[in-house]
Amino acid sequence: MERWLTFANTAMAGSALGLVLTILLAYPFADAVSMAWQILAHIGTLLFAVGVKVAYVARLVFLSRLGRPVH
Repeated sequence: MERWLTFANTAMAGSALGLVLTILLAYPFADAVSMAWQILAHIGTLLFAVGVKVAYVARLVFLSRLGRPVH
């Protein structure tokens, strides 16, 4: 379970980083990138947001199974 908890933490951090990057590409830097990149950034925003949520729920499950406090 400890290995899965590490994986969930890493997935949550990676998804959060991807979310921030796609938000930056989709909104403040939209004028600097092509329309194709803007479309990909908007799709990525949705996918990375789902990734953060799924990784967070997985993290809570693994913490619970390890008997650690779930906040």
